[in-house]
Amino acid sequence: MNVGTYVDRIGYGGAAEPTHAVLAELQRAHMLTVPFENLDIALGRRLVLDRRANYEKIVGRRRGGWCFELNGLFAWLLEQLGYRVTLLGSRVEGERGAGWELAHLLLRVDLDRPYLVDVGFGEGSLEPVPLERVTDGVMRHRNGLKVVFTDSPRRLEEFQCMSDFLQTSPESGFVSTRVCTVALPDGRLRLRELVLSERHGDELSERELAGEQEWRDCLRERFGVAL
Repeated sequence: MNVGTYVDRIGYGGAAEPTHAVLAELQRAHMLTVPFENLDIALGRRLVLDRRANYEKIVGRRRGGWCFELNGLFAWLLEQLGYRVTLLGSRVEGERGAGWELAHLLLRVDLDRPYLVDVGFGEGSLEPVPLERVTDGVMRHRNGLKVVFTDSPRRLEEFQCMSDFLQTSPESGFVSTRVCTVALPDGRLRLRELVLSERHGDELSERELAGEQEWRDCLRERFGVAL
């Protein structure tokens, strides 16, 4: 990994020592620049659990990704900067009930105390969350979804079966719906199929795009994603 190229990709130009302040700035920069997106699935491109391949995709080609790619790669960056990082497995719960185990990857980063870090969730926190604040093992997000996790350390390859399932099974929302979303300083920008929504604070606007060409133009112009 070229650390300098990675931090340039996320627009970060600050200090590099492993501190909470730097971690918080890196996470915020990542969330504001690298989209959460599953677009390769609809294009028939297999998403892989390979840090080097994901580095080329996200940093080299300036794409986004989903949790296995984004958090897996961010963990690598943090390790290169001297952080102690542990991969954690989790499931996502919502209105439809509990999801599948190991369907979401998030990070534990140990500094003066342990923090939960997640740059791979569509409505995730922009800053590290102290583990002590999440005593029940549930991270609650603005959109009503819950990430239920355990403290058991995981290896990236342990998520392989679930990664394959989520990008191939008709039961998976990632197969049926194209999504690209990125955090804004005061809200979120999201493209779900042809519906573009933009939230600033409590104000939400939505519009439906005219078709596939405008969809691609929107990805390029608003999210920086060129397919």
